[in-house]
Amino acid sequence: MPSVFRTLLALSAAAVSLCASVAWADEAQIRKNLPERLPKLPAIDEVSKTPIPGLYEVRIGTDVVYTDEQGNHIIQGSVVDTRTGTNLTEERVNKLTAIDFDKLPFADAVMWKKGTGARRIAVFADPNCVYCKRFEQDLQKISDITVYTFIIPILGGDSPEKSRNIWCAKEPAKVWLSWMLEGAMPPRSMGQCSSGPIERNLVLSRKHRVNGTPVIVFANGTRVPGAMNAEQIEKQLALASAAKL
Repeated sequence: MPSVFRTLLALSAAAVSLCASVAWADEAQIRKNLPERLPKLPAIDEVSKTPIPGLYEVRIGTDVVYTDEQGNHIIQGSVVDTRTGTNLTEERVNKLTAIDFDKLPFADAVMWKKGTGARRIAVFADPNCVYCKRFEQDLQKISDITVYTFIIPILGGDSPEKSRNIWCAKEPAKVWLSWMLEGAMPPRSMGQCSSGPIERNLVLSRKHRVNGTPVIVFANGTRVPGAMNAEQIEKQLALASAAKL
C-alpha cells in the first residue's frame, strides 16, 4: 500500500477517535453538570446527540429535554424539522412509549367488533370523555375492525361508578356503545362484580404514561393521543397492516 494511503487511513482513524472522544467528553460533562446544578433532577438514563450541532437529548425515563455540550442550559419543548414538518421530539417520545400490542391484557378490556374484525386497535377511554365519544362515533364508520377498550375513570365525578356499571353489565360492549353513542345511562350494577379489571387498567395506564383520553394503540405499537377522524384511523390501520407484512 502506498505510503500516502497509509497516511490518509491513519488520519481518518485519528479523526474518528477524536470525534468519539469529544462526544464522550460532552456526555460526561452533561452527566456531571446537570445533577450538580439541578439536585432535584431525576437520574439521567441516556444522553445522545441530536441532528442539530451542539444540541444533546437528555432522556429521563420516557421524558426528553435538551441541553448544550456543557449542560449550561436546559430546553424543554419540541424540536421540529422545518424541512419535513416532522416533530422529532414527538417521534422520539412515541418510540419510547410504544406499547407491545400483543402483550396487552385484553381480558380486562370491553371488546366489540365489526365485519371480520381482522384489524385491531386498543383504546384507553373514560366514559365521561367527550373526545372519546366523538372518536367512538368515527369508529362506527370503520369496517372489519376489533376494538378493545380499556376503561380508565380518570376524569373524576361519576366516572368510577359509570365504569363499574359498564364493566359489570351482562353485555358490557352493548352498554358501553349505548352510552357513548346514544347517551343511554348504564344501568346500576346490583350483583356481585369485581372492579379489579378497572383498577388494573388504571395501573396499566400509569405504567404507559396515559395521562388523558382517548389514547389509541394500533397493532404495530403506534400510539396516538387524542381523538382521530375516520380518515386518520384508516391511514393508521393501513400503516399497522403494512408493518406486519
